[in-house]
Amino acid sequence: MTKSKSIDENEIAKFSAMADEWWDLNGKFKPLHKFNPVRIEYIRDNVLSHFDKEGFKGLKFLDIGCGGGLLSEPMARLGADVTSIDASEKNIKIASLHAEQSGLKIDYQCTSAEELAKKGGKFDVVLNMEVIEHVANIGSFVQASADLLKPEGLMFIATLNRTLKSYALAIVGAEYILRWLPKGTHDWKKFLKPSEVEELASENGLKLKEIQGVSYNPLIDKWKLSDDVDVNYMMLFGKQ
Repeated sequence: MTKSKSIDENEIAKFSAMADEWWDLNGKFKPLHKFNPVRIEYIRDNVLSHFDKEGFKGLKFLDIGCGGGLLSEPMARLGADVTSIDASEKNIKIASLHAEQSGLKIDYQCTSAEELAKKGGKFDVVLNMEVIEHVANIGSFVQASADLLKPEGLMFIATLNRTLKSYALAIVGAEYILRWLPKGTHDWKKFLKPSEVEELASENGLKLKEIQGVSYNPLIDKWKLSDDVDVNYMMLFGKQ
């Protein structure tokens, strides 16, 4: 694969080393499995409302930084025509195998957003979920992602806010105290404030439709949508 400006080799190596555990509900990606339902619901509700549809049939989805396919597969089950990309060849192999075993047709490619954009592909929905904080060149990444989105399309960006609260909960709490994630999974300095994401998106023809916080409720061991964007948040953009 051609090296792209947004690819961070250290980040790729880190997630490739854990790739065998993508579909282990009690493995290193257990927190993401718990987080997945609220992401899926948010995407589904907004896509159906925006395109005035009862399902995803006829819609082309792009899942950037797809990992093992935890979001790609639910989107395919909802009827979308899904293309999923990741810079880790090991992730793509595992995701492809799991999709085949699940009887799902997903176009998995080991490539980057920049390389795919050069080919001229266009999608109705672009998913940038928990990936932007792991890229090397955010400007190049957002530009390529926007280029891949059709006019009137939707882009979802989910990431972590750069606040003292996120450092305490997402780094110290999740990685060092609760051991939800391996130490070093995230670099707090690479977290992005919503205003920073919105500015980059606006520069590339994307208009913010809404921002939604996501919070963990330890009493019921579930994630839920909230007004608190201090740690985890999702942003929905439309193509101008």
